[in-house]
Amino acid sequence: MENIEKYNNAFVEVFGAKAEDLNDNYGKETVGEWDSVHQLSLIAQFEEAFDIMFDPEDIMEMTSYAKGKELLKKYDVEL
Repeated sequence: MENIEKYNNAFVEVFGAKAEDLNDNYGKETVGEWDSVHQLSLIAQFEEAFDIMFDPEDIMEMTSYAKGKELLKKYDVEL
């Protein structure tokens, strides 16, 4: 499975999103279900899928689809 598929699947699993709805505008400000529990679940999905461990400050910054892609680059994950 490609990294972008793993990335998108995390959002599908955590938020019940449709892959076609995922874009850079998808985030805390536009998704009513986005709360701290969902955010931590998303981080857990990423850590498992990409075999990484996020720094606490990065966990707090994970507030959108676009920001997630940016953060993963920091951990050498190419999407």
